[in-house]
Formats: sequence, C-alpha cells, structure tokens
Amino acid sequence: QVQLVESGGGLVQPGGSLRLSCAASGFPFRDMWMFWVRQAPGKGLEWVSRISSRTGSSTDYAESVRGRFTISRDNAKNTLYLQMNSLKPDDTAVYYCAKGRTYYDPNQDFSSRGQGTRVTVSS
Repeated sequence: QVQLVESGGGLVQPGGSLRLSCAASGFPFRDMWMFWVRQAPGKGLEWVSRISSRTGSSTDYAESVRGRFTISRDNAKNTLYLQMNSLKPDDTAVYYCAKGRTYYDPNQDFSSRGQGTRVTVSS
C-alpha cells in the first residue's frame, strides 16, 4: 500500500525558508520519479518540481519557483525533500508529494499523493 507522508510546513515570513519532507513507503521508492505539487486556496493543483528515479540526476521546476526551490531525495531513507528559499506570499498552498512511474511520463497525473502539508507565507 502506497503511503506518502509530508511534513515541515508552517507559517513563515516573506523571504524566509522551509524544508519539506515526504516519507514514502509501500513501493520501491528509489525506482520512481517523484514530484512536488501544490494547491493554493481556491485554485487547482499545480506542479512544482520533479526528480528522476535512482540517482535523482534530473530535476526540473515550475518557472514560478525556479532558482528558489530545490528538490532532492534520499533513497536510503525513502524520503523526498523540497528546500524552499526566498518564500513569497504566492507560495502559500498545501504542498503534496506525489509518486510517479519508473519512467518520466509527461502526462503524469498526481492522484497518488499524500495528505499534504500547509505552507503559509505571511508577515
């Protein structure tokens, strides 16, 4: 049974930083592409970042977060991370990690995701 448990969210001032974690279980984590997606209040799900399987040598980011967020993975700990710096009020959302496939699917849906962790950026 796939389990994804996000943590690390909270209230932070603009310009601040947070590090999100996602503990994965129930599937071969190291073999899967992984994603971070978010949902802002009153809006739909938005893709934030992705990381390739195994070594995680391939990463990509939405234009809105590129240069500020960094995705990484620790396969020994079955954990996905998202380091978020220079946070803006527009980053306020519930952040979810999502399981992909063993290959990159440009039409990836994010139905296999955790319960999310809330990030609020406000002064």
